[in-house]
Amino acid sequence: MAKWSSTETSWTTAATADTTNLADTTHHTLTGGVAGDRRIVSDVIITGAASASAPNIMLAARTSLIGVTLSVGRTAALDPATLALTNPPVTYNTATTKPQRSATLSLLSIAINAFGGAFRWAAVPGYELGFLGVAVNTGELNLSAFTGSTAGLVQTSMLFEPL
Repeated sequence: MAKWSSTETSWTTAATADTTNLADTTHHTLTGGVAGDRRIVSDVIITGAASASAPNIMLAARTSLIGVTLSVGRTAALDPATLALTNPPVTYNTATTKPQRSATLSLLSIAINAFGGAFRWAAVPGYELGFLGVAVNTGELNLSAFTGSTAGLVQTSMLFEPL
């Protein structure tokens, strides 16, 4: 299958406890297209763009509450010859019903200083982060800051593949 990129070019982290509404523009969330569609994330990239020191505890996790009425972000195929997906995944960081990060489904814990820090996680084949359909606990993958983080501007990308 074709490889895709989900990108949020500029958002500010906000320390948020698990199972708490994620405020608009304080997360990068990738949600499935339709029930039954499986996707895997092979790379997570975070780059700090803050103007002062801003240590963050970032989590890549599934959501226990799915966002609704989304403001669509940037999703694009890596290869321009890729055919459009019938029901593409959606990147968002703004929703009328706010997503909530699961307290039990964190997949990566990432420490990064948003003041110029850079992080890239590349999965070993077979250890990609998966998500399935559009249901609670399985249908979204989210990057957001955990309690104890300092607000800071970041840019993020997730490279993924629909299966």
